[in-house]
Amino acid sequence: MGHKPLNEQVIVITGASSGIGLATARMAARRGARVVLAARSEDVLADIAAEFGTRATYVVADVGRREDVQAIADHAVATFGGFDTWVNVAGLTVYGPLRKIALEDHERLIQTNLWGTVYGSLIAAEHLRGRGGAIINVGSIASDLAFPFQGLYATSKHAVKGFTDTLRMELIAEGAPVSVTLVKPASIDTPLPNRARNYMDREPTLPPPIYPPKEVANAILHAAVHPQRDIFVGGGGKLFVMGKEFAPGAYDELASAIIAQQKRTEPPRNPKGALHAPQGAGRERGDPPIYVMRSSAYTRATLHPLATAGLAAGLAATAALVLGGKSARRRP
Repeated sequence: MGHKPLNEQVIVITGASSGIGLATARMAARRGARVVLAARSEDVLADIAAEFGTRATYVVADVGRREDVQAIADHAVATFGGFDTWVNVAGLTVYGPLRKIALEDHERLIQTNLWGTVYGSLIAAEHLRGRGGAIINVGSIASDLAFPFQGLYATSKHAVKGFTDTLRMELIAEGAPVSVTLVKPASIDTPLPNRARNYMDREPTLPPPIYPPKEVANAILHAAVHPQRDIFVGGGGKLFVMGKEFAPGAYDELASAIIAQQKRTEPPRNPKGALHAPQGAGRERGDPPIYVMRSSAYTRATLHPLATAGLAAGLAATAALVLGGKSARRRP
């Protein structure tokens, strides 16, 4: 199954006001696609859409509300006559031990991360059954791994994986011309930790290695044209998943180290975050205190399966970084 060239597509992107969603929107527009941007922050969306002129439109939407997600699809049809690819990026996280997190915060995270993906995928599938296209859901390596102090985030991403795999199988059984891809990023340099609801006594951060959001955006847009079932973004994430599958008990014993890697030294700056109200949008990248990889050789090789040498080199380089525990200041 192949899809239209990117410059002939209309692409819907949720969570388009920051991080991976914003990086994907900008890359898609630069490559000639028309884009429908959706997020909660109207002022930010208006500024982003203005960057792209007539090739972009936006909808203010909370993906945790089905009627808002339907409005995104309706707006895409009214403005561009439909859409070819739907990308579910919108997501939030909460840092802290499960026993301390308020129930309403648990529920809000699940409503956004899981139900937002379910609503978007089902609405997109209904539209695409008759014309063909792609549904791309952004999961995480947390779709395959548990993360202490991000327990409900991992729960939501496990559920996204199960839902995505089931939807794919059902569309295949129907013979529908719709591809379904799950993208699983490792740690990505976005404002997600800065916008998180935080119950910890320190500012949150991401465990290394960390990759730039453009790597995820490139993988998403590749899948919009050349369908793939799953795409890991970041060889470090793939190594962690492989290690857990090989020795799950040993992975469990890393809990204290994983918790420590999610804490910076300074106290929390904004513990309420953007879980219940939009704030801090408009940026692709965050401010991690450690080095951010320039790219992922592993991921780029998986997008072009014949490049086996590059794949091996990417895994080897990532293994050296992870096992060596290297930490350096971020380069410009």
